[in-house]
Amino acid sequence: MTRRELLAATLSAPALLAKHHFERSRISAITDEIGKTPDESIAFAQEYRLQWVELRNLPGGKEYIYQDEAVLKGTAASFKNNGLKVSFLNSSLMKFSWPGIEPARRRQESEEAAAKRKASEALRYEKRMDDLKKALYACQILGVDKLRIFTGIRAVEPQKHFPRIADILGEMAFVAEKEKVHLLIENEGSCNVATGTELTELLKLMPSKWVGINWDPQNSVGKEVPFPDGYNLLPKKRILNVQYKGKGIMPDSKDKLDWKAILQALDKDGYRGCVGQETHIFDGTLIAAAHVSMKEMLRIVGEL
Repeated sequence: MTRRELLAATLSAPALLAKHHFERSRISAITDEIGKTPDESIAFAQEYRLQWVELRNLPGGKEYIYQDEAVLKGTAASFKNNGLKVSFLNSSLMKFSWPGIEPARRRQESEEAAAKRKASEALRYEKRMDDLKKALYACQILGVDKLRIFTGIRAVEPQKHFPRIADILGEMAFVAEKEKVHLLIENEGSCNVATGTELTELLKLMPSKWVGINWDPQNSVGKEVPFPDGYNLLPKKRILNVQYKGKGIMPDSKDKLDWKAILQALDKDGYRGCVGQETHIFDGTLIAAAHVSMKEMLRIVGEL
């Protein structure tokens, strides 16, 4: 090799490396949708040589944020012993109708049932800071610094409530900051923030670096073109976790998104976090679909 050829090869190396930011080491998956038990979930992760998992519910049980200390410590030890780390803790925090924000879709229910539901939701609202502290404690034990949070069940005019939503979540972020945990708002169709457009609007009212985005493009299908339209609006530095649905990546799905293009855009824009699989197939084939979805994501990553 001549000196000129050596220099050319050296200069091109960073460009070649830049094409491989997305690798198997950055793919994660929600455990309760890849196995029916914790051991099955770990086996799934090991089968695909994953280094990360996302948590939501204990497979067959309640949310991790509501598990007791012994379960959390046992879970943390089990993952560590099996070479796994937690990339993201999914919670249902604030995913209910808030007092004073009437939901757009009203349930068919009796007056008695409606009164009972509203009382339950009011209690959840009052306990929001206590529940947040439980979730933050779970984060500390599990070794994760990213926690999912929602914006309340969707109102007729969501944007009208954004200042109040920003104030309430801002108070929660102030508490989370003390524990060095980021609160990630997920765009969710049933909630007041459903699209990239709405995420961007709300985050303008919430400048704290401890409030970020859990972007799930599948959740905004039907409300906007999630990619590239919705994605292009997002403040890229605030995307701290990304999720994909099984139906958005399975080869024969009519709802398939262009995940190769999405990953390339995320890479180009400096995203260095994980991409987590939320299989979310409820026709009796959840685990089988989890395998198909994971194989397809790893195939795509192998082409980048």
